[in-house]
Amino acid sequence: MSNPPIPLQGDEHANHRDPSIAPSGVLASDSIISADPLSDSEAREVAKIVESLGDHTTSRSDKAKQLVKLSGIVGRQARRAGATAVGSGKFLADLLLDAAPHIPIRELDLLVAHYNGLTGEALADAVIRNAKRATMGVGAAGGAVAAAEWGAMPMLLAIPIELVVETLVVAAIEVKLVAELHAVYAVPVEGSGTQRAIAFTGSWAHRRGVDPLRPWAIPSVLGIAGRQALGKRMIGRFARNLGTMVPFLIGAVVGARINGSETERLASALRDDLRRIGALSRNSPPWA
Repeated sequence: MSNPPIPLQGDEHANHRDPSIAPSGVLASDSIISADPLSDSEAREVAKIVESLGDHTTSRSDKAKQLVKLSGIVGRQARRAGATAVGSGKFLADLLLDAAPHIPIRELDLLVAHYNGLTGEALADAVIRNAKRATMGVGAAGGAVAAAEWGAMPMLLAIPIELVVETLVVAAIEVKLVAELHAVYAVPVEGSGTQRAIAFTGSWAHRRGVDPLRPWAIPSVLGIAGRQALGKRMIGRFARNLGTMVPFLIGAVVGARINGSETERLASALRDDLRRIGALSRNSPPWA
């Protein structure tokens, strides 16, 4: 019998932020450049909500409730961080790095079992299809939440938080997709759970696979360049989701379409790179 999915958490999981690294675009005079890291319980709660939102069997109304719940956690962090950190992308990057080690991923045997024996490209198609369905569902739910708040002037300030939350959730679902595609294409990523989570987050930010023969090809998201790239990627995704603020249910349609398209683009670029890495490293997938 297959083992249950193992969270990407390593024994040494701790605060992995470097407070001395200023995000791109933040002036030295800014007094507040980052929120405190999520506590371990908060990070686990975020990962749990992300997992629920990534389940395509969760109804849209339940997804909306989960997004609102997550907004409470993220909102508290955002108020402490300040607008500059949120707008720079550093805040989003930090939230993703806090949550990533707690996101459960499935190794190859569990993926094959879950998708009724599919292997190879057919399994990759199924994993991508499931992730796309999940991010589209989050986009639809996020758009509906934003639309419901449209026109209520006291709530207008809360709408960007909903978009921040949606961006975080979609990124986390896609980081899980990245990890599972590495398993499907038999490209191993060594290290502790936290180290692997960081590697997969860097892979997501750069849309490239983690090459075991060239680990330096994916800059560490803990370094200055890697952190800036991750922040830029997060804020770019946030900007694309601004269409969900369109009033009424149009926002839900826009959100679903944008998320689905972006997830598909990521998957296409990543699987091409993983095929290349497999061939170059002579670590071909078992069906080749």
